Parts: sequence; structure tokens; C-alpha cells
Amino acid sequence: MQILKRYSRAAVPTIMSSARRHPKLWIVLLTLGILVVSGCYLLLLPPRNFPTESTVAIKYGASASLVAQTLADAQVIVHPELLQLILRFSGVHNQAKAGVYSFPVPENLLTVAYRLITGAYGIPSIRITFPEGMSVREMATEIAKAYPSISTKEFISAGQSYEGYLFPDTYFFPPSADAASIISAMRANFDAKMAPLSNEIRSSGYSLSDIIILSSLVEKEARTNTDKRIVAGILFNRLRLGMPLQVDAVFGYIYNRATYSPSLADLKVNSPYNTYIHTGLPPGPIDNPGLNSIEAVLNPIKTKYLYYLTGKDGLMHYATTYAGHQFNLKKYLN
Repeated sequence: MQILKRYSRAAVPTIMSSARRHPKLWIVLLTLGILVVSGCYLLLLPPRNFPTESTVAIKYGASASLVAQTLADAQVIVHPELLQLILRFSGVHNQAKAGVYSFPVPENLLTVAYRLITGAYGIPSIRITFPEGMSVREMATEIAKAYPSISTKEFISAGQSYEGYLFPDTYFFPPSADAASIISAMRANFDAKMAPLSNEIRSSGYSLSDIIILSSLVEKEARTNTDKRIVAGILFNRLRLGMPLQVDAVFGYIYNRATYSPSLADLKVNSPYNTYIHTGLPPGPIDNPGLNSIEAVLNPIKTKYLYYLTGKDGLMHYATTYAGHQFNLKKYLN
């Protein structure tokens, strides 16, 4: 090692002195240096046919070679092998930062590599609003629009077991979000919203699961806060009497459709969610209810009503007897 160091130190003056003795050697060395720098520079340049305003999706877990080839196929870079080498020397052996990257203008290969390593997507957080009463299947459609890399099937598979517990709200997700991280954020929001209500839930005599199932029904059945509280009281009355809940909104969930006007055949469908042929609560929520519906179930208005309907006038009409309900049907729906 010492010999090598002595040789290295001695080599520099030798080259310098040789160059002084032979002026043309300076020209050769300078030319070689320029060629090397120019060659490296050219290797790093973006392609001439760079597609401006382009976006490229890097999948989670993609290898350095796949990431490099993806960018080359998108004409963002010219030399995928060089990018792959840079990524690997930077420690990105298995994956770059997953997500959707924006390339509004051509960038050299070193800049592209830096962005992949640091997750500089060039895209602001993605804003998605989930209204109250959306089901996981409906949420999946909105997610797929905002994140083409997340299929509706993938989101439904990941979120179906959390139906009712994905809090409807406006969210700002990073471009790198996947189904799991989106669901995690919505679950955390649900827990935060439920924390102040924990005492009310315990004193209600019902489990959180029961409260959320009832809230999901109320969310679909009533619009105003007062009507929600009255409908919640009616559903509790029916539960205490052992009557079927007979909630039409469940058929939208069973058949995955927006309409809630069941046919006579629908009323007989063999589904655990059919509240016409089964008493008690359905096995799970039919949507993700908002805070107003949850608070309505926790604070129902106590009445003797057992029946309700929404008339053509857009108003809720109530009855204590089936005969009274039949009268309302003829008066407000015919």
C-alpha cells in the first residue's frame, strides 16, 4: 500500500513535467478530458422525443431494472442501464419510491434518479372527497379514478371488512398511496371521530358494531338531522318488539345499485342483509355513515312511531300503526 501511495504521488509530477516538456500533450489531455465530460453529459441527457407533461407510475416493489425500463419505455430517459446502475449504487436494490411521477419538462438522468430515490413526485397531494353514506364499492370507483394503479377489485378486497369504519371525509393522499395506506388513514380518522363519543356508546347499551350498523341504515333512510333521530328511534322500537326492520336501503347494498325501491321478488331474496325476512340487525353496515347519522343513533327521538316513508313531496311521514302507514302510502306516494 505504501509503495502504491509513493507511486501515485510520484506519478502526478511525472505527468506534469512530461506535459511541460511536450506542450502537445496538454492538448491531448485536455481533448480527452473534454471528450470524457461530453460523453458523460450526453449519456445523461433526456431523449429528444421526451413527452412533455407526461406521468409515469412506479409500482410498489418494482426492482431497479424494472423502474429503469419503465422510464425508458415512457421515453423519459435514454439509457435504462445507466439509471439502473445509479439506483443500485445509491442502495435502491429492490425498489424506488412507488407512486405517480410527473415530468412536465425534460430532465437529465441524474435528476430523474434523485427524484426516484427521494420520492419527489412533482405532483401535489391528491384530494378525494367521500360523501356520507358511500359504500366501499363506491369508494373503490373514486380511488381507481384518482389512482389508476389501484384497481377497484384491489380496494374492495382490502376494504370490504372495514365497511362502516372508513370515515367519509375529504382526504389529501400522497401520490405514493396504495390501497392499504388509504384504508389506514380512513380508519384512523374514524377512530379519532369516535373517541369523543366513547362514553355515549358505552352508555347506549349497544356495541360499537351495532351503532355503526344502525347508523348506516339511518344514513340511507333519512336526510335531515331531525328525521334521522326519529328514524333511529323507530328502528330501536322495532328491535325491541322483535319486528323486522324492513329497511329498503339494504337492497341497494345487496344488488349494488343506487335505487332503493325493492320489487316483490326483492323482498324475498335470500340474503342475510334482507331486513324483510330476517329480524334484528343485518350482519354488517351497508355503507360508511357520517357523524350526524351516528349521533342520531346515539341520541334518538323517542316516539311511538313504528312506520315511516318519504313522500313525493320529499318529506318524511310517520305512523304508529300499519293502517296509518297504509294511509300515508296512498296519500303521499300515489
